[in-house]
Amino acid sequence: MKWTPSKMAGALVGVAIAMVSFSYAAVPFYSWFCAVTGFGGETGVATAGSDTVLDQTIKVRFDASRDRDMPWTFTPAQREMEVRIGETALAFYEASNPTDRVVAGQATYNVTPYEAGGFFDKIECFCFTEQVLQPGETVMMPVSFFVDPEIVDDRDAKYVNVITLSYTFYEIDLPEEYAAVDVQGAEALTGPAQGAIDTN
Repeated sequence: MKWTPSKMAGALVGVAIAMVSFSYAAVPFYSWFCAVTGFGGETGVATAGSDTVLDQTIKVRFDASRDRDMPWTFTPAQREMEVRIGETALAFYEASNPTDRVVAGQATYNVTPYEAGGFFDKIECFCFTEQVLQPGETVMMPVSFFVDPEIVDDRDAKYVNVITLSYTFYEIDLPEEYAAVDVQGAEALTGPAQGAIDTN
């Protein structure tokens, strides 16, 4: 097929629209995709710790990043820890909103190496839930986890000595209750929004 300038322009517009559409759906789509395929080091989920704790230890490293449009600061409170396999451990990530507006965020995660993902069991985690920070607010977000003792019997995962848990935060739309408060605050500073009726 011969590419004319008009066809090329149309194709580029189509790609741009697709990229924008995907960016809005990225967080929920990534969650679903990882759960279905196991891609990205999908972790296990547990309601309680392991009944077995081994003497063998494994190192867990923590990483944090932000989407380029996310205004928060976001860092792990600890860079790494060494835990016994099967032992319940608690780590923290710190998020701060340095802006003068309410900002909502949501995190995706992955675990590397991927073969260890299924043996990294999270008991409590902030990923895939809405987090709303007020202007200037800082929070510590916990991650409670253990490494399943069955990892030592897995053909590939038993050679893993270091597991890295990574989170990426994205800005999302404010929940309705926060969005309403945000609009009212803006009106208090600048007057009624366009189209609003001032009854005073």
